[in-house]
Amino acid sequence: MYLYNVTIKVELDIANDWLRWLQQVHIPEMIATGCFDSATTLRLLENTDEDGVTYAVQYRAPAKADYERYMAEFAPTMRQKGLDKWGEKFIAFRTLMQIVD
Repeated sequence: MYLYNVTIKVELDIANDWLRWLQQVHIPEMIATGCFDSATTLRLLENTDEDGVTYAVQYRAPAKADYERYMAEFAPTMRQKGLDKWGEKFIAFRTLMQIVD
């Protein structure tokens, strides 16, 4: 199992609307690609940054091939949708991790 972890810092003035969009639009679209079977949204608590809120979204991919298919077929469009809607009001950092339980 693989985790595609996306850490996002969102400016305060869009934080509530962005979170609603993430939960109601973006995550369902990510799951609908068929590359991920679930997603978990987390909020960083020990964040002293007063100009933004930081979240992490962990998408679970059953196999590395699923993640690779997402990157090849869907990632550019999904990223562009966020940029088109929110502009430069957020920044995202992405990592791929393997679960080793």
